[in-house]
Amino acid sequence: MVENKEKNFISAVVYVNNNQDTLMNLLNKINNFLEENFNKYEIICVNDASRDNSVKIIKKFTKEVKNQKVSLINMSNYHGLELSMGAGVDLAIGDFVYEFDNIYDDFDIKVIKEVYDKCLQGYDIVSASSKSCKTSSSNLFYKIFNKSAGLEYKLQTETFRILSRRAINRVNSINNHISYRKAVYANCGLKMLNIKYNPINNVKRIISKDYHSNRKTTAVNSIILFTNMGYKFSLLMSVLTLLSTLFVFIYTIVIFFSKNPVQGWTTTMLFLSFGFFGIFALMTIAIKYLDIIINLLFKNKIYLIESIEKLN
Repeated sequence: MVENKEKNFISAVVYVNNNQDTLMNLLNKINNFLEENFNKYEIICVNDASRDNSVKIIKKFTKEVKNQKVSLINMSNYHGLELSMGAGVDLAIGDFVYEFDNIYDDFDIKVIKEVYDKCLQGYDIVSASSKSCKTSSSNLFYKIFNKSAGLEYKLQTETFRILSRRAINRVNSINNHISYRKAVYANCGLKMLNIKYNPINNVKRIISKDYHSNRKTTAVNSIILFTNMGYKFSLLMSVLTLLSTLFVFIYTIVIFFSKNPVQGWTTTMLFLSFGFFGIFALMTIAIKYLDIIINLLFKNKIYLIESIEKLN
């Protein structure tokens, strides 16, 4: 038992989406750590339209564990990780805020303390990542993103992180709507650090269809918003279309002066097909940009909360 507990107020935001199998263990681990090390703390569970017994488990936890401070945010419908965690962080009042994106109990409780200690040493954002449990799709996304985004800090798969209040205020001041938190964190100009840990057990990571679909959409939007991949592709298609046009022009001049009969039906059709392909490819990218801009700037709905329950 720690005799001299930390005076800082700590908030822990936990994302919940059909995690009934691992949720209780994680909540107990978080609460045990916070109760042992801090005088004042809160746990905020964000229920993103769970269809299993996750909410019942949260309420059971609040009844079994004494002296805990738990709030439950029930999203009105499925919003996905980014918006749901944004709702939780907005409600948090702590000097430091933990973000538990993934309900995977594969880390030692000491890792939670380690990221907090690093935060006190001058890092405003400290994350923890498992040395295993990385999927090929995640590796591909981060490889493309980090190569194209040009950020000082490289993004990677993370289990949880801690933010200082200064980091939260900085991010909120530069971005009203956060489509991908980790990219904004890496671009906020504050010091970041990632800690690697050895998983203490093998946790089967079950991902719902809604979550998987939402993460794919977030990945595509993030590459378009935070990297220059769209611009590079548009530029490449423009150059190829221009070269094709120039080639056909030269070919037409040669045929004209050589007085050879024009048998260019195939060539013309190939050129037209390739030209229209380039035009429509550029239009597709432009439409995607417009869609994202409309979602970010002109739609008033950011997230909808059905209810907030104080489960003390």
